[in-house]
Amino acid sequence: MDNLVNILYIVSFALFIYGLMGLTGPKTAVRGNWIAAVGMGIAVIATLIAVRDTSNWILIIAGLVVGVALGVPPAKFTKMTAVPQLVAAFNGVGGGTVALIAWSEFLNTDGFSQIHEEPTVHIVVGSLFAAIIGSVSFWGSLIAFGKLQEILPGRPIGVGKLQQPLNLLLLAGSIAAAVVIGVGAAGDGVPGWWMVLLLVLAAVLGLMVVLPIGGADMPVVISLLNALTGLSAAAAGLALNNTAMIVAGMIVGASGSILTNLMAKAMNRSIPAIVAGGFGGGGTAPGAGSGEQKQAKATSAADAAIQMAYANQVIVVPGYGMAVAQAQHAVKEMANLLEAKGVEVKYAIHPVAGRMPGHMNVLLAEAEVSYDALKEMDDINGEFGRTDVALVIGANDVTNPAAREDSSSPIYGMPVLNVDQAHSVIVLKRSMNSGFAGIDNPLFYADHTSMLFGDAKKSVGAVTEELKAL
Repeated sequence: MDNLVNILYIVSFALFIYGLMGLTGPKTAVRGNWIAAVGMGIAVIATLIAVRDTSNWILIIAGLVVGVALGVPPAKFTKMTAVPQLVAAFNGVGGGTVALIAWSEFLNTDGFSQIHEEPTVHIVVGSLFAAIIGSVSFWGSLIAFGKLQEILPGRPIGVGKLQQPLNLLLLAGSIAAAVVIGVGAAGDGVPGWWMVLLLVLAAVLGLMVVLPIGGADMPVVISLLNALTGLSAAAAGLALNNTAMIVAGMIVGASGSILTNLMAKAMNRSIPAIVAGGFGGGGTAPGAGSGEQKQAKATSAADAAIQMAYANQVIVVPGYGMAVAQAQHAVKEMANLLEAKGVEVKYAIHPVAGRMPGHMNVLLAEAEVSYDALKEMDDINGEFGRTDVALVIGANDVTNPAAREDSSSPIYGMPVLNVDQAHSVIVLKRSMNSGFAGIDNPLFYADHTSMLFGDAKKSVGAVTEELKAL
């Protein structure tokens, strides 16, 4: 029976890895998800077989039913614009589950003092690590969800200069409580309130770490919290001697860490600087610091259609505004008309456009935009200088030339799309409000830029109707 369980685990691990490989492109992403899901199903079956006491099957199956009932509806009906929030919520649930598992182990073993397995150090240390990191991930993910859902302000919320000392104090307190519990495990255990104290301190730490982080950094934070959840799951698996949790947790932790690092580099930000908080949400008035009140030029759908219809190349720059308006299908229809007129249409994708990695790729793939037309930032930036029209749809911070030119800007040094180098720029926005980073974009006031105000889907639809009339 043990051999069967091990074989099933190996099969599930192989499917996890093969499914993850499928996520490298939109064409294989759905299949990759299904493969990984089958792997998880096999891992669950293996765990059921490994549980010798069949009386526990009822609890396990009940948990599966509750999980399906709570997980399927939001995954099925959540709009693409809210997927980042969904990812944050699901990630938080994973971290919270790991923390509860650690607490359960503490209660079932009378403060780890009644563990009869040898060696026991990995059980105690793994459980305590899982408790701290899992709790941090759960409460931090709740704050990330609140900021993305705009339940909480996107701006940094903190206690000023006391923020980092407070965070260090909370971390030290959590570790100290863990040490007391670990030492007590070698004797008669410790009172239960020590574990509660550890979980509470870690929970407050999770809140205080994410609250001061501004909205512009939130995609990186979600990725970092996802990595932490994976590591905590691996630690819990070590404590429970559950091979599936160890391997799956390490896969999530490793991939999440790599993604976090890549996103931080894409924003020219170090991970410690992001965790330290303070970026995003400040808000800047147009023309601030220049001594003048800048004015943006408005345009019409007809003018925008004429510019693009007689262009050789148009680069579409999608952002969160396109996601909010669900304008991807309208953009595809407009692009089809332009291509029918002999205009080459490409899409410039910034690594952190939207609210999560790949957000724009998924939206455009949903509208059946050719994957070959989606160009990464490094591949497309050199083409803006020979592009007739750049059409920016709700992208703010990733097109801000201040990142290259203004050393006083909070985003200075962040790699951005060189939209300002196009011969003509048309920006679709609802208003002149700043983006998620809360800073103004000089591109909107440039001489070769015009603004088409309104809902992105309606604006693109109006441009499309004008193109049909040409």
